[in-house]
Amino acid sequence: MKCPYCSFPDTKVVDSRPTEDNMSIRRRRACIECKKRFTTYERYEQVPLIVIKKDDTREEFDRQKIFRGMLRSCEKRPVSVNSLEKATDDIELALNHLNQREVDSSIIGEMVMEKLKELDKVAYIRFASVYREFEDVSGFLNELENLKD
Repeated sequence: MKCPYCSFPDTKVVDSRPTEDNMSIRRRRACIECKKRFTTYERYEQVPLIVIKKDDTREEFDRQKIFRGMLRSCEKRPVSVNSLEKATDDIELALNHLNQREVDSSIIGEMVMEKLKELDKVAYIRFASVYREFEDVSGFLNELENLKD
């Protein structure tokens, strides 16, 4: 690390500790040349996840979109906000573990449906009706039959 005071190309780490949120590391450094000290913060590089939508357009992943969709499906249902936040966290973590820069929106949709199926069957059917674009009652009935099995 280059010294911000004298621009000497080498410094040494004097102290290292995690920040309060555990999302980065705070390092105290000392310049070998001018002996001045300074602080740096190190955090991992997060590569943005790109979602490929049905119409082949691409947009950056937005976890709030998942949360809002599940929240809408769970309106007037006995599902806590904490469980929806946990489900959103689980989906985001699973997507990050795919180690892909781009992911198809259908993969995300299926993950959301699986989480809703675990949380509340009515919310699952609500989400499925929009996600799978049911055009008539037979779509609902097919999904209900699958749910019964």
